[in-house]
Amino acid sequence: MDRHIVTKHTLALAVCLVAAGGAGAQEWPSQPVRVVVPFAAGGGTDVLTRMLSRKFSDGTGQTFLVDNRVGAGGNIGSASVAKATPDGNTLLLTTTTLAINASLSKSISFDPVKDLQPISQLMSSPLVLCVPPGAPVKSARELVDLAKKRKGGLNAASASMGSTSHISIEMMKQLTGAELVHVPYNGSGPATTAMLSGSVDLFFATAIVGKPQADSGKFRCLAVTTARRSSTFPDLPPLAAQYPGFEMDLWYALFAPAGTPRERINRMNAEVVKALKAQDIRDAITREGGDPSASTPEEMAVTFRNDVDKFARIVKSANLQVD
Repeated sequence: MDRHIVTKHTLALAVCLVAAGGAGAQEWPSQPVRVVVPFAAGGGTDVLTRMLSRKFSDGTGQTFLVDNRVGAGGNIGSASVAKATPDGNTLLLTTTTLAINASLSKSISFDPVKDLQPISQLMSSPLVLCVPPGAPVKSARELVDLAKKRKGGLNAASASMGSTSHISIEMMKQLTGAELVHVPYNGSGPATTAMLSGSVDLFFATAIVGKPQADSGKFRCLAVTTARRSSTFPDLPPLAAQYPGFEMDLWYALFAPAGTPRERINRMNAEVVKALKAQDIRDAITREGGDPSASTPEEMAVTFRNDVDKFARIVKSANLQVD
């Protein structure tokens, strides 16, 4: 056969193979994608996930189904994704809790860093350090000084053992030397009630809880826990400005099982970036007291690993463990 004809046929075959490969990559998702939320339906994470899933469906032409898998502080739902087939058809939408559970939970059945692959951060939100309006302090430093001087220290409410508010209390104790007595409640609602009744002296509230209480004059807010100022509390300084290393960012992020093909990770990352530009999504995040914050997979991986390491040090120092 003529050498030129062979070359022509080889080139044609190569073009066909490339086209077929490109079509295969574009076919995903070819079936409904399950987005696991490891928290109860109706909460902020669930509502945001459902809104984002509709955007993802519009962008890909495939259904994204929200699956609430509750239990073990989020570990049951997260484990179901960590152990799922890494084909991009099972995703996890979760929060900073995942990084805390990596060292806090005795019963965790997977390695969050090794078994999950970040796709993108979705939002960043502070906790806000709150005291009753009649408290004799007007700054975080004055609060720390009071906690050191008062016999028995100050009572600090949290939403539960191992919650972001609890870890923030432990962080404050370790970084400032403040004497704080941890008083855990069964959720932010009861912790807020305890603050309103004067049963406790301080509470690291989520932005969505702290904002209305502050606006009505029922809480006095002193500082935020994110490294930068928050759009929800623009006048409040970050605690890190006075106490370097004090950072608790309540992030939301999207993960896939480790080993998911990179082109599918990239496709979902692009869908996240597009969804976070939609005004209704931005408004929903603002209502949660957060700021939209898309990231690359690599950026989220760094954030996640840093938080896992940081919380592990805090948990070990405080000798904390939750079943």
